[in-house]
Amino acid sequence: MRILNTRELTSHGNVPGRRALVEILDAGLQAADPYWNTSRLVRLQDDALIVGNRQFEPEGSPVTGDQVYNLRQIGRIFVFGAGKGVQRLSKALEDALGEHLSGGHVIDKKGHPVILKRIGVTLGGHPVPDEDCVRGCQQILDMLDDLRPDDLVFTCVANGVSALLTLPVPGLTLEDVKATTRIMQIEHGAPTHDLNPIRNHLDMLKGGRMSRRIAPARAIHIIAIEPGRYDALMYENYWLHSLPDATTYDQAIDNLKRWGAWDKVPVSVRDFLERKDPAHDTVKAEEYAGLGHRVFGVMPGPFQTAKIPAAMRKAESLGYRSHFIGEEISAIEASQAAAYLAEIAKTVERRGGPFEPPCALFTSGEMVVTVGKGGGIGGRNQEFALTAARRIAGSDRIVMASVDTDGTDGPGGRLDQDEESYICLAGGIVDGHTAHNARAIGVDIEDALRRHDATPTLLSLGSGIRAEPNISLNDLTVALIMDESQADKESKTWLMGQSLSP
Repeated sequence: MRILNTRELTSHGNVPGRRALVEILDAGLQAADPYWNTSRLVRLQDDALIVGNRQFEPEGSPVTGDQVYNLRQIGRIFVFGAGKGVQRLSKALEDALGEHLSGGHVIDKKGHPVILKRIGVTLGGHPVPDEDCVRGCQQILDMLDDLRPDDLVFTCVANGVSALLTLPVPGLTLEDVKATTRIMQIEHGAPTHDLNPIRNHLDMLKGGRMSRRIAPARAIHIIAIEPGRYDALMYENYWLHSLPDATTYDQAIDNLKRWGAWDKVPVSVRDFLERKDPAHDTVKAEEYAGLGHRVFGVMPGPFQTAKIPAAMRKAESLGYRSHFIGEEISAIEASQAAAYLAEIAKTVERRGGPFEPPCALFTSGEMVVTVGKGGGIGGRNQEFALTAARRIAGSDRIVMASVDTDGTDGPGGRLDQDEESYICLAGGIVDGHTAHNARAIGVDIEDALRRHDATPTLLSLGSGIRAEPNISLNDLTVALIMDESQADKESKTWLMGQSLSP
């Protein structure tokens, strides 16, 4: 299982509901694995390296079909990339290429284990980049500058790449970029599509610049999303940094002003953007077309990935009618998303509609958390769970949970300076008992939410989900509403006793 602490999560509260929901979540997490599709894309046959699979080609690609490379004519083969869980993509290439792989370097998120042997790995900060992100990027840049025309390069990009792939342009510092990211995303709650036009232009590798530096070598770009349409990847992209960038300097300036951050970001950032130096502009579609690179998306399926259908199938097998009610819960505060879904679940519990119990309600997307100046250790899925715990308090039939599919939610950190382990939960699971249990042990959920300190709170309640890291494919959120026959009799008796107690 991807979920590592099932016994802890299902040992208290609404046990039958928690058991069912853990199985449902795990099915979705298992489906969010790009390893197997990447293995189907790249394979060896005698002296030939074959790259191709129609299923993974963007619609309208100018070049289609298998690309066959004579291994005797290839100089070296490298893998470069960044993103949360990018090692799963890279591991598939490492296993497929074997001794033919010359090396490479990727940047994954801190808290993930290192699983690669031939490809170097740096673990960097996310969502705010750190010195290790810069160090990893510098290693990639040094290797890119050494490429030759007969070399072949694979790039791997996944969610989280925009933070992890950080190497400021000359004249700017890491502190400038960190401050800009924190002000826009953490303090003001700006979503990625509003932040990226800014940071794309402050970086030496983002916005297709990595692909520009690969030339004159050949490149194959693997992206951990659906293949989609080729023209959209060329003319609408703002975050897949191995591909051309559709954003502009003017967009970057406008977004800072629209979010009230223009006067708050460092002067050096404002000056750089206002110069609009063409020498530091991102790669556009016209330039990219001349590079001759191939692109493949290895996570095809409905609703961005197979995670939702897999989770829904598991719910159905457990006797729950499944409904997908939110394809893109993005750029919405996690607390608001939790309140909304909890109210729907309570309506279903009370009235038996609009969805008939037993049922499971699913949403996906990428929620946000506006932290402001303070902030503890937590993440958007954890804040969702804590907010939901307050909203469904006293229910004997509702269980709710949310996880980030990469298995790590939020920046993580050490709860104690003397503690060796780096704590980074995947999310949280709560039921009608959770709020009462918090009060019983002296935990103030309201205060934890104010301080955005969800991780220690969920851990103390035995409701923090620990998961094996993998690729990031946005949030997986579920509300389970049981019928009367499924609700545990002991749970109902306990809850009734709490309501009668003084």
